[in-house]
Amino acid sequence: KKKKKKKKKKKKMADQDATRWDITSKIAGNLDRHLVFPLLEFLQTRGIYPEEDIMNSKIELLKNTNMVDFAMDIYRQSHNTEEVPAEMTERRKVVIANLKNLQETAAPIVDFLLDENKVKDLRNDKAYNLKMLQDQYNISQDDIEVLFKFAKFQFECGNYSACADFLVQYRGLCTKLEKSFSALWGKFASEILLQHWNEALEDLNKLQEYIDSKSFSSALAQLQQRIWLIHWSLFVFFNQENGMNFLVDMLMQDRYVNAIQTGAPHMLRYLAAAVIINKKRRNVLKELIKLIKSEKYIYSDPVTEFIICLFVDYDFEGAQKKLKECEAVLANDYFLTACVDDFVENARLFIFETYCRIHETIDMKMLANKLNMDQESAEKWIANLIRNARLNAKIDSQQGTVVMGSQHPGVYEQIVEKTKSLTARTYHLANAVIGSGKVNS
Repeated sequence: KKKKKKKKKKKKMADQDATRWDITSKIAGNLDRHLVFPLLEFLQTRGIYPEEDIMNSKIELLKNTNMVDFAMDIYRQSHNTEEVPAEMTERRKVVIANLKNLQETAAPIVDFLLDENKVKDLRNDKAYNLKMLQDQYNISQDDIEVLFKFAKFQFECGNYSACADFLVQYRGLCTKLEKSFSALWGKFASEILLQHWNEALEDLNKLQEYIDSKSFSSALAQLQQRIWLIHWSLFVFFNQENGMNFLVDMLMQDRYVNAIQTGAPHMLRYLAAAVIINKKRRNVLKELIKLIKSEKYIYSDPVTEFIICLFVDYDFEGAQKKLKECEAVLANDYFLTACVDDFVENARLFIFETYCRIHETIDMKMLANKLNMDQESAEKWIANLIRNARLNAKIDSQQGTVVMGSQHPGVYEQIVEKTKSLTARTYHLANAVIGSGKVNS
């Protein structure tokens, strides 16, 4: 009984720690409600919140969508009943009535788009297409706007594939820039939910180009668009090859650093994790450390605190403790859960490299303790580093020490390090200048 009580107590404490560092609510506030659903599904599998709370959150999330049948199924499951509230039944009637009405009003343009022979008449000229549709098929601008409403309705029903297809067609015919921009957001959400990551990345790049180059009604409106974009981008970057490169390159631009500092400091978790995991972006580590230091009184978690302990305070004991906490934090984070092993491996390497910079001879037992490994595992790990030419050192097995070689980089390495980000910075600067020119023209 005592053992069971101890286990329950430990689990309760672990769940409290997990919920303490859970930032799902902060992320969800910047997502479309459909994008929040996968996050709730993940939290349900992790079991850090009561099952009833998760089920109620799902129902609340679906309340203002057209996925009424799905909401009813969740209600029946969570309440163990076949009955559903009257408001759900009424909502279902309204959705069906709206669907029939929209199907009738959107029929002319939808029927045209579903006919491959008719679609062949379209050209890469919006003015020609609009005139041709009006003259030959009696399809007006109002009919084209109905297509946008119909696509949005399909999205709210959970029919993301149809929504994406209709929005592609709509953007090809739409002459209103703001409506085309809204349609692009809708298509981006649909591609994410369909897990079409290549298409989603294309939409992400288009949205970023538009947001960074076009003029908005206010600087605040543009800032809000950037804040939304960096949150939505997490789905793409953590499911895309080289995604962490893209994430770091995007978030380290001044305009997106400003967005993080102003309205999304919790995004530092993902930026910090990406830099730790990604060896190709170590050149931004100094800038990242400055950013985390400047924001630590507003936002911090074990991931950002690990960086402060190791690279600012040189507190190796503290870094080791934070690394243990990081494992739990990442495991319970929807976007980072698949990166736990890579993060721990590279974080250990950072601890080791930093420790080696200030010591010539290192006791193996002490090093194993700092890496949170047993001595045999630590020795094998270091031997692999030496073998793979990632470490200039040798192991003295008799003395039980690691003897470090020279750690000073050569002139060539220093030049490479200083010029690594030059191309990327030049590219972003050129885009900013070109974008500014477009807006002014």
